[in-house]
Amino acid sequence: MTPQNTHTRNMRRQAEEQSVEEAAALSPHMIYEVIRRDGEEELLRTKRSLFWSGIAAGILISLSVLGEAIFRTYLPDAPWRHLVENLGYSLGFLAVIMGRMQLFTENTITTVLPIMRQRTLVALGCMLRLWGIVLGANVLGAFAAAALFVFTPAISPDILPAIVSLSEHATGMPVMESFWRAIPAGIIVALIVWMMPQAAEAGFLLIMAFTWLIAAGDFTHVVAGSVEMAVLMLQGSLGIQDALLGFFLPVLAGNIIGGTLIFTLAAWGQVRDEVEDED
Repeated sequence: MTPQNTHTRNMRRQAEEQSVEEAAALSPHMIYEVIRRDGEEELLRTKRSLFWSGIAAGILISLSVLGEAIFRTYLPDAPWRHLVENLGYSLGFLAVIMGRMQLFTENTITTVLPIMRQRTLVALGCMLRLWGIVLGANVLGAFAAAALFVFTPAISPDILPAIVSLSEHATGMPVMESFWRAIPAGIIVALIVWMMPQAAEAGFLLIMAFTWLIAAGDFTHVVAGSVEMAVLMLQGSLGIQDALLGFFLPVLAGNIIGGTLIFTLAAWGQVRDEVEDED
């Protein structure tokens, strides 16, 4: 075999090996590394950046409520309407996640994975600082969007009754039911974050499918639900105590348990040995 043929064969093998590597699924350890590094970058961002990104996320997540209300308003009252109208719920999550804005429930996994590795009080403090800033900003953004719905003619009068109806349903569950239904929502959002590095160009469909599942399953999400809570509070039909104790805090606790204590700990468990061997 001539040197030229050997070189050609080696080049072909290298090309084939590269194709196999590109087609192969990311290992759990590689997915962990992608999310951990992303989380470390988030923990290093300034308070101002976190705050304004969180405000934007709180405003844009209102598209989930608006989209669902539009479908409910204009679709015929048929047995299948529930499944179709919940496609509108995906709109806000698509805007926030693909726009790389700070959504609190994403941080229940993104900023927790670095803590699993460092396990220091300083790292824990940084995570709690980020959580507080982002959650507060998300809620402020949600109230800003709700004020637009309630106090201005920006939303058609035909659509507003559907927004109110959705809001009454979301915030009207018994406390423990709101809590338990928030756990699957926390798991699903954390799962979306975990799958995004592997999804590549299919990220749009991934977010749409799994956030549709949150709405179709009637699970509760603290940030999207804050828009609905704010609508009723600004209309005067929901008091602060009922909003906090009956909806916000139980849903917040459920989302954290689902996203952090259940999914993130399970994800950490499958990569822990490899990560600690590196250290």
